[in-house]
Amino acid sequence: MSDPNAVKSHDISAPPSKAQLFIGFLTLGLIGFGGVLPLARNMLVEQRRWLSSEKFTELLGLCQFLPGGNVINLSVAVGMEFQGVRGALCALLGLICAPTAIVIGLGVVYARYQNDAHVQHVFAGLAAAAAGLLLSTAIKMLMPLWGKWLPLMIVGICLVAIAWLRFPLLPTMLVLAPVSILLAWRRP
Repeated sequence: MSDPNAVKSHDISAPPSKAQLFIGFLTLGLIGFGGVLPLARNMLVEQRRWLSSEKFTELLGLCQFLPGGNVINLSVAVGMEFQGVRGALCALLGLICAPTAIVIGLGVVYARYQNDAHVQHVFAGLAAAAAGLLLSTAIKMLMPLWGKWLPLMIVGICLVAIAWLRFPLLPTMLVLAPVSILLAWRRP
């Protein structure tokens, strides 16, 4: 079964310019406030078709190993992929400029109204929406692995280790990454 929204490598559009990278990630930073990963995949794979579903998953996997936020690392990786260092800078600045200004403004407002019950309810609702978006993106990212039992087994082991057994992420990844590489390398 394949993802009907998946973009195949032959469906990829032309590489984005530096301005397109800046505008794309600026838009992403503005509309994806607080939960950008689901929207990043949608923008990069489905809307603008800069990356295939497989390439997005590959880049995100790499970005998860790097220190810092995954989407920030992803913006740098996508910018580097298409326009080198300047593209990485354009994508990164596009992603963080507007949200930084918004966070400062919201911080001032929140400091003033933090004890208001309405404000607390708004934040509880935003947290639930962000959790739903994250779950949806996780399912879409698993679709390219459908029918590939070895990678799904590694994902399952990682999920059990981190979510259920409460092992720390870094040691879990330091064990599972070499194991998955070895298994993929030995596979015919």
